[in-house]
Amino acid sequence: MGIVVSVQPAPWPEPDRRIAAAIAAKYRGRRARPLAVQIRDRLGEWLHDADFVAAFGVRGRPGWSPSRLALVTVLQRVENLTDRQAAEAARNRLDWQYLLGLPLDDPGFDHTVLAEFRTRVADAGLEHLVLDALLTRLAEAGLLSAGGKQRTDSTHVAAAVAALNRLELVGESIRAALEALAAAHPQWLAGRICVPDFADRYGSPMTGWRPPVSQAKRDALAIVYARDGYRLLEAVHDQHAPAWLAQIPAVDVLRQVLVQHYTRTVTSRGREVITRREKAPEGDGLPPGHIRIASPYDTDARWGVKREEFWLGYKLHVTETCDDAAPCGCRQPGGHTPAGRPGRTGDRHEAACPQLRPNLITHVATTDATVTDNRMTEPIHDALADMSLTPGRHYLDSGYLSAALVVSELARHGITLIGPLLADCSAQARAGKGYARADFTIDYDTRTVTCPQGRKATSWTPCTQYGKPAIVATFATSDCGPCPARTLCTTGRRRQLSLLPRELAEAQTTIRAAEHTLGFQADYARRAGVEGTIHQAISHGARRARYRGLPKTRLDHIFMACALNLLRLEAFWNGTPLDRRRTSHLSRLELGLAA
Repeated sequence: MGIVVSVQPAPWPEPDRRIAAAIAAKYRGRRARPLAVQIRDRLGEWLHDADFVAAFGVRGRPGWSPSRLALVTVLQRVENLTDRQAAEAARNRLDWQYLLGLPLDDPGFDHTVLAEFRTRVADAGLEHLVLDALLTRLAEAGLLSAGGKQRTDSTHVAAAVAALNRLELVGESIRAALEALAAAHPQWLAGRICVPDFADRYGSPMTGWRPPVSQAKRDALAIVYARDGYRLLEAVHDQHAPAWLAQIPAVDVLRQVLVQHYTRTVTSRGREVITRREKAPEGDGLPPGHIRIASPYDTDARWGVKREEFWLGYKLHVTETCDDAAPCGCRQPGGHTPAGRPGRTGDRHEAACPQLRPNLITHVATTDATVTDNRMTEPIHDALADMSLTPGRHYLDSGYLSAALVVSELARHGITLIGPLLADCSAQARAGKGYARADFTIDYDTRTVTCPQGRKATSWTPCTQYGKPAIVATFATSDCGPCPARTLCTTGRRRQLSLLPRELAEAQTTIRAAEHTLGFQADYARRAGVEGTIHQAISHGARRARYRGLPKTRLDHIFMACALNLLRLEAFWNGTPLDRRRTSHLSRLELGLAA
């Protein structure tokens, strides 16, 4: 079957009786049934065609069921299959046909249907639909609930495009526009440019040749690229050119790249002057990284940095449950009966152990690489609240935390954030010597700040810094100038301190004091388990985007999260759930010898 055109909502057909009989014969006794079969038997119909109407509409030639295409896409991520392999599996494999309710002789669909399905779902903003539906079904089954413990971490995601420097970016943007124009209107393009010259400079990818060695020659080439780009844009926007040429996406990308990297002026004598923009805090410098295009082929990808990592692409945030193990220490659903065959004793045991649950991914978020972790704390909580899966305790590293977030999230959603706050980032604190903020005595009642030398600040000024309330305390130049400890305090003429409002400052002090206690450290150790989830996601391709653009990359990560949840459910159903102790065989041997 070809491309999906419209949705005609219908329930999933029952599995073919011949397929069901074959599977029953193949998996008798203790042999665990395939994951696809268990999904159908244990979860039933948890996706519905009607949910995808916004992506496909209800008028026109009917196509393949979108809810079943979503299942195929999830299984594709479970097994890391290509579109062609996934289409073949839906056509030939009994377990997939059982899940999808296909007859034995069903011809299946063309593999291109999967690509169009992803495009339509991403364009309609329905990427969260599949994960939300799975989480709702699991909550109904008692495997998820609000008020528990969850943890979050992030990892970098490389875009599915080549990383380009500034010179290569401009040249490749011109090349992309030329390719698009040559395909759309070759006769017009041939009459507007010198084809041999442009083919010589832009006929092959910028990454396929070495740029000039000297900086002077590279700077000269950058200006040549700019002049070529401006000439091309002028030709496209000429009144005699077809108006639709300016609507070609690659042409608009070229325009944005030139604006972001060059300034173009005309002198009083009519001479054109083109200069490259450089890094500058204001004026004609390069625009900030979060709006600067880094590739003409993926305009959503951005350069990001996190500690020693520097990459072009996106950032993935993963949140999962991490509740305590069952009080009895049992690691097998259904009590102590054989795997896959829970008996009456097991049923009683499950009822007595509500904490016997697998760790499940409750939320994934994909952003461009410039978005810092602390900007995602509130959106993650809002999304969990919408699903009625708000945790009581949320374990995060310092990148997600601040005193303001600890206070606000407890007030907004009743969530206790567990994790260390970022350390004082002042020059004195980083150097480990001198007078840091903690060395000053602050009295909010009298609005006074006293330095270690006993001098008091002469001003206490409430203000707004970076959109947040703050207080700036300033000491007098007459006090700081002759101070014998001045070199330990400031390199300027006087010292200024930026302070948090009282409520936040008290919360910060309390949290930092607790960070050094054994109780906090033992509790916070729970967060380390999310590293295993990140590693599992990486093993399923999370570190490298499969598609170009943020919408499709986000959709792929959400389907990956569904796949990981189903793999965890399979282990849970088969009696081999996650080992919460997360220790190696060698570590267990060491513990046994120590005992």
